[in-house]
Amino acid sequence: MTRNPFARSIIAAAALLAAIASVATPARADRCDDLASQLKNQIDGLGVGKTAANLIYLSHPKARELTLGCAGRSYANQLYAKADSRKPPPDFIDLVASAAAIIFTQPKDNMLKGATRCIKRTGILHGDDVAIRYRRLDMRCVRTKTDASITISRSKDE
Repeated sequence: MTRNPFARSIIAAAALLAAIASVATPARADRCDDLASQLKNQIDGLGVGKTAANLIYLSHPKARELTLGCAGRSYANQLYAKADSRKPPPDFIDLVASAAAIIFTQPKDNMLKGATRCIKRTGILHGDDVAIRYRRLDMRCVRTKTDASITISRSKDE
């Protein structure tokens, strides 16, 4: 039985490609960790904490809670911030706008306008739980008796 003279070279090339493909690629930080490090480098006083269940816990003196959520089922990225008071000070809203501008690659002025609009809508007319859509982002502001929070996210399909 005669064999094709190129059969051995084809088999050897396939084995070589399989070996190259199976070699482990070097470990790289994922996109969420890169975003957290960008936030830390560009916002003064921001600290990066532990990562758990696709959430990176952040800390800042102007916010009681601050988290960065990455790639959930229904959203691509998410920023959650909770203020100490029922009516957040402008410094808190500026912090949220700065972080949202970095995470969602939007101008800070737009994020400041959207966050301010969402926070100011909470109250007697619209209630204590307000959801708005601004610049293809979903913003949800919730106010309780002691604090206020804002969640900014981008859905997966955008």
